[in-house]
Amino acid sequence: MEQQDAVRREGRLTPVLALATLIAAFGSSFQYGYNVAAINSPAKLMKAFYNETYYDRTGEHISEFSLTLLKGTLLFNNIFSIVPAILMGCSEVAKSFEMIIVARLLVGICAGLSSNVVPMYLGELAPKNLRGALGVVPQLFITVGILAAQILGLRSLLANEEGWPILLGVTGIPAAVQLLLLPFFPESPRYLLIQKKDEAAAKNALRELRGWDDVDAETQEIWEEDRAEKAAGFISVLKLLRMRSLRWQVISIVVLMGGQQLSGVNAIYYYADQIYLSAGVRAQDVQYVTAGTGAVNMLMTICAVFVVELLGRRVLLLLGFSICFTACCVLTAALALQDTISWMPYVSIACIISYVIGHALGPSPIPALLITEIFLQSSRPAAYMVGGSVHWLSNFTVGLIFPFIQVGLGAYSFIIFAMICVLTTIYTFLVVPETKSKTFIEINEIFTKMNEVSEVHPEKEELKDFPPSTTGQ
Repeated sequence: MEQQDAVRREGRLTPVLALATLIAAFGSSFQYGYNVAAINSPAKLMKAFYNETYYDRTGEHISEFSLTLLKGTLLFNNIFSIVPAILMGCSEVAKSFEMIIVARLLVGICAGLSSNVVPMYLGELAPKNLRGALGVVPQLFITVGILAAQILGLRSLLANEEGWPILLGVTGIPAAVQLLLLPFFPESPRYLLIQKKDEAAAKNALRELRGWDDVDAETQEIWEEDRAEKAAGFISVLKLLRMRSLRWQVISIVVLMGGQQLSGVNAIYYYADQIYLSAGVRAQDVQYVTAGTGAVNMLMTICAVFVVELLGRRVLLLLGFSICFTACCVLTAALALQDTISWMPYVSIACIISYVIGHALGPSPIPALLITEIFLQSSRPAAYMVGGSVHWLSNFTVGLIFPFIQVGLGAYSFIIFAMICVLTTIYTFLVVPETKSKTFIEINEIFTKMNEVSEVHPEKEELKDFPPSTTGQ
């Protein structure tokens, strides 16, 4: 009876846990998504502002190359969010485009940190049966931020001569909310117990998050995790890459984070406006269709929040990448035939929407969640550094080479992305285990077998003194 009561209590989403999740995701993930999208709508207005400011100073117009270079620095979008918001909001009054560039660089630092820290923080706050749902929330707020920027970036709202500084400056609001409110919420109990060795503070945090006083069982689970990895000590990125006991975890994160970005999600959005225009959408109405696509992205991520604990991480990855593969293949055919068959542009639009749905279900939200789940406390920060590096390098690579691929291959560009989708699907099917409703210790036992680590190695592997699991799998 007591065991049944413990299981029942594990499922509670307490007000403290819910608010901590919302504030962390709103203050970080929302503004990351917002800053990704906010720069698109006022781009022409900002170029005109750059040119006008430069002319006022020098009496000459800025070269097109310099304009493009200055615009390129803004791709460092997304600690330093309130100050950048003020800088961007005041840039036009101060007649300084340098304020925008510096502000976007600072916000970029914030985005890089938040994209790693927030999923890790929420994964460590959540009980195991809510870990998946709460782990998807950061991705949900990224999509909400993108949609908010697309709506506020409509020309009838803020993407105009008077409104674009406000559009850029809005990013300071979520940062201010988080700065004011998050200090009142608990620190990660795992961090307090394993890193800080403060059992009393860890238990207080668990009591606040769970809503009941008896947290001894969960405290014991965290101590078991601590004992399991004590031999490893601090794990740097280089040590992480060398450890045999973490071999398949590292490979899985590299494959999934790389697959997430190299599967063509940014290329799809890059191509979308052109496809909408070819389907007969008026140029002035494309912005509304783009916002509609953003709404679909957000709605499907909401679905992922509710089904991730029902279907599991593995199923969503397989389903999502399979949908993306199919959409890329059909889109290739549709683009190749759109000049000969009148209704093909509508098929292309359907492919874009299908791709967005598939990516929002699995490839977008699940890889970051898995980093939290398949690594223990000592290796998790280094794992997020590896995953984040692969994410941003892959993102940068697609942005850099896709225009050249498009010129060289034309309609057949998406065959490359289709191949990456299918290869990631095959890897997930063969290697990635289901982590739903398992403790961190149970998940690592699965990978211990995969890594063929059956005994303690002389070089002190992460799982030395690994305690046997007391629960069934």
